[in-house]
Amino acid sequence: MQHNGSRRSLIGNNLGNGHAGPVKFTHPDRLYWSDVKITKQRLADYYTSVWDRMAPHVVNRPMALVRCPDGVDGQCFFQKHASAGLDNARIRRKRDSHGEELIYIEDLDGLLTLVQAGVLEIHVWGSTIDDVEHCNRIVFDLDPGDGMPWAGTVKAARELRDRLAGLKLKSFVKTTGGKGLHVVLPLDGAPWDDAKDFAHAMVLAMAADSPDRYVTKMTKSIRGGKIFLDYLRNGRGATAIVAYSTRARAGATVSTPATWDELGPKLTPNKFTVLNIGKRLASLKRDPWAGIGKVKQKLPDLAAFKKR
Repeated sequence: MQHNGSRRSLIGNNLGNGHAGPVKFTHPDRLYWSDVKITKQRLADYYTSVWDRMAPHVVNRPMALVRCPDGVDGQCFFQKHASAGLDNARIRRKRDSHGEELIYIEDLDGLLTLVQAGVLEIHVWGSTIDDVEHCNRIVFDLDPGDGMPWAGTVKAARELRDRLAGLKLKSFVKTTGGKGLHVVLPLDGAPWDDAKDFAHAMVLAMAADSPDRYVTKMTKSIRGGKIFLDYLRNGRGATAIVAYSTRARAGATVSTPATWDELGPKLTPNKFTVLNIGKRLASLKRDPWAGIGKVKQKLPDLAAFKKR
């Protein structure tokens, strides 16, 4: 069975060898999420429907993948390189200056090939494949510990937004499809060490001002009733779930961009799923992340920032 949906591409339908042909699905009726009856074909239809919105965030970015060939009820594994099931003309490969193989996609066919391979989560670097040594998106992952109400996570995201705005930096927000929120800071490109140091300094300042609400260490035992301000997704090779990717979790949740005005009690982190996101997108008058790719910001001088 073939998927004959839209084949639009951000940069043209370059399939690598020019002879790949349409993406073929084996077992299109295989259940990837048995609890909500989402099949392989349904997942492909979902990604086709959101491709225009998703493409700017996933095309030409090095990827790490969570593959669950038998669905979320089966065995899942993390993958950063091409291998059996992914050694395909539509999955692009490039070696970086360290000789490490990076994988990325250029078009919808590449994304549909991931669906065929049982990829249920797509994580991307904060850089493009053309400039892997510079970060152009910092991701702050706000991860609430047990006992932290949703309102606390929302408050943390707004505080981080306001602190960034105080440095004349514009940020964006999305649900993770899990428990928390991502605050995303687009950049004009910064060395990885600078990006990570800045992210670290930001969360340290928040934790210093509100130690009863925030922690900056991963230690599980200290996170109860607090929010882990995770800055570690901003090192070279680190990844974060990409906008509009599904999660390998019950309910087929989707990481979904939102406006800052939407952030509140009704916008829970796992609210949007493959089943209902179409209704949301149809009701939007404007893409919440419209223009994120045009925002070119430089990080402030870190030494001066630390003195503030």
